[in-house]
Amino acid sequence: MIIADTGFFVALGNQSDRFHSQAIAVLNQFSESLITTYPVISETCYLLVRESGIGVECTFLREIAAGRIAVFHLEIAHLNRMTDLIERYADLPMDLADASLVVLAEQLGHGRILTVDRRDFSVYRWQNNQPFQNLLLP
Repeated sequence: MIIADTGFFVALGNQSDRFHSQAIAVLNQFSESLITTYPVISETCYLLVRESGIGVECTFLREIAAGRIAVFHLEIAHLNRMTDLIERYADLPMDLADASLVVLAEQLGHGRILTVDRRDFSVYRWQNNQPFQNLLLP
């Protein structure tokens, strides 16, 4: 499974996004399924409505409901780790969605991610020292 971040989903849904073509190409390149978290879904919905309208948001949500995008279920126990990460990366700053993806990487045992957030995900480390591998913008 490949981890998917907000910017990737926004690029897929917004045809005027500068990374739209790349997002489509990468999606077609990999046969692996995508996985994300509810904080990313929430952030994505907000941005899709703002930039592309409710129709695009609903299409995104239908993809998730149909099981085409897996959702990692965060547990209460993950909140301490996410809080620690947010404090550790306060200078960027790290938001809840990004912290949830670091936790997801730690659960999956890899940091293969689709993101347009090159700066932050080049700094973030899962398991404190493992770098992410950005498959969208290598």
